[in-house]
Amino acid sequence: MNSLSINDLSILIVEPSMTSTRFIGDQLKNLNVRNIECCNSGAKALASMRRSPPDLLASSMYLPDMTATDLIKTMRTDPELDEIPFMLVSTETSFAKLNPIRQAGIVAILPKPFSSDDLRRALIGTTRFIDTGRAEIEGLDFDELKILVVDDSLMARKHIGRVLKNLDIENITEAENGREAVEILERNFFDLVITDYNMPEMDGEELTRYIRVNGMQRSIPILMVTSEENGSRLAAVQQAGVSGICDKPFDTDTVMNMIQEIRAE
Repeated sequence: MNSLSINDLSILIVEPSMTSTRFIGDQLKNLNVRNIECCNSGAKALASMRRSPPDLLASSMYLPDMTATDLIKTMRTDPELDEIPFMLVSTETSFAKLNPIRQAGIVAILPKPFSSDDLRRALIGTTRFIDTGRAEIEGLDFDELKILVVDDSLMARKHIGRVLKNLDIENITEAENGREAVEILERNFFDLVITDYNMPEMDGEELTRYIRVNGMQRSIPILMVTSEENGSRLAAVQQAGVSGICDKPFDTDTVMNMIQEIRAE
């Protein structure tokens, strides 16, 4: 299914520390990745990407002129850079600081220090995000699936949509919050609901409870995609009846596993 190798990737490293740049570069070369460019600021990264878009941008969290959050938000609002996959390489663990970058749609968060295996997994995830080829599950046509994506972040919806379209899933409907999703669900049938947790008007937990108690499709699979880390809140979401919970960033393997479960039901 996956035709793109990690050796084929062109990668732009954005890192102000020469020591860290060398380390990341050496780790990539150990994985036979040879097409590597480096720069030390957000402005230089943006200029480099506009000259020659890479397959993947790997950025530190804190740059001399901006943060990685500023950088990815600039990319996601620029048609020339919007679809370049973004990987964060950082020691940052704060939920408040990582959540905005997760919401913007990234392919991986690689914590420092990382191992060669950690990097390999992140790069494999990137290749699947870029080029999945034709996804196949016996007896199931992906282009017939109808999926409702519910998230108040436009960038997050675009990221999820791209993952789905890479699996040849084109029949995608979007809603900005749970209340809008309920209105759509009252008029249409879907094969899967993919929803965020934290949303205005009606959050993901409330949407799940509504579907399970009052919805026309009470048994529809619901995948919660969230950066929420509060254990009690996640437990409440599970009790509400979600079929699965996955952390942001949302990836190809997650949706494939969920679709496998749909097929098994």
